[in-house]
Amino acid sequence: MLVRVARGAGGLVLKGLNILIPVLDRIRYVQSLKEIVINVPEQSAVTLDNVTLQIDGVLYLRIMDPYKASYGVEDPEYAVTQLAQTTMRSELGKLSLDKVFRERESLNASIVDAINQASDYWGIRCLRYEIKDIHVPPRVKESMQMQVEAERRKRATVLESEGTRESAINVAEGKKQAQILASEAEKAEQINQAAGEASAVLAKAKAKAEAIRILASALTQQNGDAAASLTVAEQYVSAFSKLAKDTNTILLPSNPGDVTSMVAQAMGVYGALTKTSTSETPNSASDGNIRVAQCANTGLDEELERVKLS
Repeated sequence: MLVRVARGAGGLVLKGLNILIPVLDRIRYVQSLKEIVINVPEQSAVTLDNVTLQIDGVLYLRIMDPYKASYGVEDPEYAVTQLAQTTMRSELGKLSLDKVFRERESLNASIVDAINQASDYWGIRCLRYEIKDIHVPPRVKESMQMQVEAERRKRATVLESEGTRESAINVAEGKKQAQILASEAEKAEQINQAAGEASAVLAKAKAKAEAIRILASALTQQNGDAAASLTVAEQYVSAFSKLAKDTNTILLPSNPGDVTSMVAQAMGVYGALTKTSTSETPNSASDGNIRVAQCANTGLDEELERVKLS
């Protein structure tokens, strides 16, 4: 859309079909109300940390008031371009080099706000501003690349150290868990072994008690003395057969082949104990028989010891 601004008749602005009075009126300016794109030329700017940059941009604007755009400024596009360049240099001087790359959007918004404040009297509104290219000096570019490489090497070193640390922690945790499991397994094994040994001892004690009970019951029956004599003779013969097997020192009784005398002596001890136990109550008979069997074995051992000493 074109707007013709006629000069004359008090500077009247006519839109659409215009009727001009010859000699008095003539077309002075023609303004377009479309959005205008202006390339901002490349220029030098110094950042806050004294780095010189070559920077250019693109400016998007629109004429909002054709009268002001025609009579408020001589060349509106040139004026806005110069204002964009000066504002861009001013804004770049407030930022360091690193922030220029990180805050391009905020930089563009600041430039747009500064242009709109000044161009309001010109009937022009800046819609947006975009930075096209930012060129840094070659040496600064090399320094930036070295900094990036150093940062990447640092990250790689940190990641490698963290990986080594996590690996060591995992290995230590695994060893710890292995030791805990091994100790628990050993503890369970010892408990089971102790329980087995206790059960074995208890079973042996019960078996021995049952054997003694049966022996005592057998001694009270008919021909119990003969059975006791036979048992004593068997034990004597068994003990005699084991002589000189552990050591080369042999102690023999005066008459080692006389089994009858040894059995008679043992049975004499048994008879004496039996007479003593007849006065006890029937309930204690089994206990007396147990003591008789034990004393018979003790008497046999004492006789063998006496023979050795003689």
